[in-house]
Amino acid sequence: MPSHPLSDRKAPKPSLTPADERLLEAFLEMLAAERGAAENTLDSYLRDLSDCGRFLASRDSELERAGSEDLRAYVAALAAAGRSPRTAARRLSAIRQFYRFLFAEDLRGDDPAAGLDAPRRGRSLPKLLSEAEVDLLLQTARERQGPEGVRLLALLELLYATGMRVSELVCLPLDAVARDPMVLIVRGKGARERLVPLSEPARAVVAQFIGVRERFLGGSTDSRWLFPSRGASGHLTRHRVGQLLKELAREAGIDPARVSPHVLRHAFASHLLDHGADLRSVQKMLGHADISTTQIYTHVLDERLKALVRDHHPLGRAGSARARKPVATAKRG
Repeated sequence: MPSHPLSDRKAPKPSLTPADERLLEAFLEMLAAERGAAENTLDSYLRDLSDCGRFLASRDSELERAGSEDLRAYVAALAAAGRSPRTAARRLSAIRQFYRFLFAEDLRGDDPAAGLDAPRRGRSLPKLLSEAEVDLLLQTARERQGPEGVRLLALLELLYATGMRVSELVCLPLDAVARDPMVLIVRGKGARERLVPLSEPARAVVAQFIGVRERFLGGSTDSRWLFPSRGASGHLTRHRVGQLLKELAREAGIDPARVSPHVLRHAFASHLLDHGADLRSVQKMLGHADISTTQIYTHVLDERLKALVRDHHPLGRAGSARARKPVATAKRG
């Protein structure tokens, strides 16, 4: 169940009718109770459906009684406003799930989203860091002094050594590493748990961080989180981890725009595949429910192989000028 009512959520809300509010609340409760959706996921659904609600209100309609033409007009308006295909597809997915839920629960007698076509999405390859760049980040972090430096190195080592999502990292309980584990139990999306091997360097730096962890307790004598904080959540936030990594990237001479917790997750997966790991193993460690999500990294490898041939093979870019030269033919005697 959501931990707070619809009216208290931080996401922007349209002028919803009481009926629409009840339907949205029921949908969010279902996502939380049956699918284990996290608060951030619930807020994302609320933002997307609220945006649709605002558009429908401009057409003298509402979520409760919107028809297929209303929803098609909304999808067309997203394109006209310059929204990316990815954003439009995400919002359409929320709409489809919302009306599918209403129909399944007999809260509507039809599903107006059933015939909607999704906008075409191009395949975007994940941003990557090379192994040399990750090594540079690690080396720069090791040069940091004091407890802050130890914490930063622990965050970086765990992200790169496990491929965890940053939301999973900041919510790691202290118990997860209390006994110098060979593997971590990570709780991911939908409260699904998975086992991720922990490398020796990562174990060593985590043990080092535990030695200075009390410096971050903020006067408290206890905290269940591995990375405690004085904030309301009691643990380090995703936003703060992102800030720390960008500061580190700037210090290492790497463009901060290229460095984020999720980029390190991509690096973990692509570097494993570079060194011969099989796709199924990488899928399990990343916590992907569908292997098609993991397969994006094989496309990354394909692109890198193409670039390697283009840039370094004699018949690639270097050989193209040679290929354009006319071939001399022997004179007939």
